[in-house]
Amino acid sequence: MDIPAMFRGAVAEFDARVRQIGEHQWQAATPDVDWNVRDLVNHVAGEDLWAPPLLAGSTIAEVGDRFDGDVLGAEPTAAWTAASAAAVRAAGKDGAMDRIVHLSFGDFAGREYVLQLFADHLIHAWDLARAIGADDCLDAGLVASCASWFDAVEDAYRSAGAIAARPPVPGDAGAQTVLLARFGRRA
Repeated sequence: MDIPAMFRGAVAEFDARVRQIGEHQWQAATPDVDWNVRDLVNHVAGEDLWAPPLLAGSTIAEVGDRFDGDVLGAEPTAAWTAASAAAVRAAGKDGAMDRIVHLSFGDFAGREYVLQLFADHLIHAWDLARAIGADDCLDAGLVASCASWFDAVEDAYRSAGAIAARPPVPGDAGAQTVLLARFGRRA
């Protein structure tokens, strides 16, 4: 599994939708009922801002509150572009997958942290596509990789309240629909 490549692919999926946001769509509702489009992009960009210091070994306390609040500013697309590029670079650095990352819920190998980021970008790419009326078909290889990784952690995510209950899906549902349902989405 080439985790940095998977992460780059998921970032590209999200980026493709960010570049389609019309000026009038930043306040549009998303499938994440608590977030509008700007909130969703801010969330993902904020996660990307955390990636370089965490993958370099910093703790949550050392990073502090510098990425709290609105990280998009007056140029949200530019802010997203800079944050995501830095996260992709950090994930691709030598040793990043093996370095211990200190998260609020424990210490993990960099590979596990980047897999979490990968899944977040991929699922939120769908959310963003739905919000702005863009193509919501995700890369089939990325969907399969995400589903495979999620097998081992889905129950922990759900019990921690990180994802909603799994809605029912038809027996003939495709892989993307099943994955989205596992993340609490109705496709």
